[in-house]
Formats: sequence, structure tokens, C-alpha cells
Amino acid sequence: MKIEAGMPRINALTIAGTDPSGGAGIQADLKAFSALGAYGCSVVTALVAQNTRGVQSVYRVAPEFVAAQLDSVFSDVRIDTTKIGMLAETDIIEAVAERLARYQVENVVLDTVMLAKSGDPLLTVSAVATLRSRLLPKVSLITPNLPEAAALLEAPLARSEREMCEQGKALLALGCGAVLMKGGHLDDAQSPDWLFIGNETLRFTAPRIATKNTHGTGCSLSAALAALRPRYPGWRETVPAAKRWLSEALSAADSLEVGHGAGPVHHFHAWW
Repeated sequence: MKIEAGMPRINALTIAGTDPSGGAGIQADLKAFSALGAYGCSVVTALVAQNTRGVQSVYRVAPEFVAAQLDSVFSDVRIDTTKIGMLAETDIIEAVAERLARYQVENVVLDTVMLAKSGDPLLTVSAVATLRSRLLPKVSLITPNLPEAAALLEAPLARSEREMCEQGKALLALGCGAVLMKGGHLDDAQSPDWLFIGNETLRFTAPRIATKNTHGTGCSLSAALAALRPRYPGWRETVPAAKRWLSEALSAADSLEVGHGAGPVHHFHAWW
């Protein structure tokens, strides 16, 4: 997105873990922010040794240092929108939830990261309950895929759009502002997503793109939603814009040559 004269300047914050291969986590978030015309700030919750083939090791940042980073940003920078990704453990979730309340942070997108694309766990089992009770009521939008929704609800995996909708409404009842249920795990020709906000439900579809390079798609979509939200009246308008950008990033993913596994999407497809 090219910023024209008169367009507002957007400062976006990502709170997440790292990816040294650059396709997911904070690195992907900052690329998505920049590609969509937002200035990116970051708070690191975990140092993750990972690449396109999987996660090799995780070093969790001390919760008090996560809190110190948040204080550094919020005490100095006007943050217009925030994306939250990997939180790793209960005490980090508590620290983030407390700072969101203290600084009255708006436009918060929570990517409910529990598993890497490779299937490696990124959130401890004991932390799921804390995420559900402490953080969900403080965020504007959550973006679970079907396994994440099932884990949050302690329910079976949704196998149809009807079951997706039932679980989306159940998640909304937990207190978050809106829910975007991602249907990529269904076997449909298109990838249906459902937005639940208030008493309204909206369905969005996009053709499935034939590429193995899908590393960081969840991170990138949630970061795009955060970056774009201040430019639109609400989530109804933001979601299709973010999905269009991600579809284009996926379509261009095969032009990159990164790693030997599931490579990243092309965040800067509009530029190079």
C-alpha cells in the first residue's frame, strides 16, 4: 500500500516470538506492517529457533522483561493498532493482559498461536485456560484456525462450516470483540472464513492457491488485519482487504527461494 498525501500515519505493534528464517512471527509481522503502510514496533516474547522445516528450540523471555518492553513502547509511542502472536506461557499472557488494560490499548488482534505450521507446540497446555479467561475479553478480534478454536473451547475439531459457525459463536461469547474463524483446514475448493461480530455473521471466501509455501500465513493475516484496521470503518471492511493482500502474497510465494520446506509468503509482492 502506497501512502498518499493526507493519509494518516499508522503505528502498529507486534507482540510475538521470532523466526530467524523470516517467514513467521515478529519478522513476518513487521514485513506485513511495512507492506501495508504502517510503522512497526515490536515486543519479543520468545526467541524461536525455527526454519521452513520446523521448530528446533524455544527460549522464553522472562515475563517481567516482556512487561518492561511493553512499558517502553506504550510510554513513548502512540500505538494505533496491535497484533499479538506467540505468548508461550501463562505468566507472559498475564503480563500482556495487564498492560493492555493499563494502557487502554485499542484495535488488538490476537492470533491464537498454539502450533507452528509444522505441528510443533508454541503454547503450553496450562496457558490455554489463561489465554481464554484473561486475554480474550481484552482483545478486539481473534483469528483462530479450526484446531485452535477446538483447543480454546475444549471441543472436537469442526468438520463443516456449520460446526465452524457454532464454535465461532461460542468463542464470541467468551468476551472478545469479534471472531474470524479461518476455514483453511476444511477440504473445500475455496477457503471459507467466517466473521462473527455482535449479532452479525459474514462469510468470506478465497480460492485455494496451489503452493507449498504457506509458512507464516496466520501471522501475516493477523498482522495485515491489525495494520489495515485503522484505515477502515470496522472489521467488516478490514477483513476482505487483508484477505486480498494475503491471497496475492500467497500467489507470489513461489517466486521466492527461501529454505527447503514450506517457504514464506511474499509480503512485498507489490514492490518486487
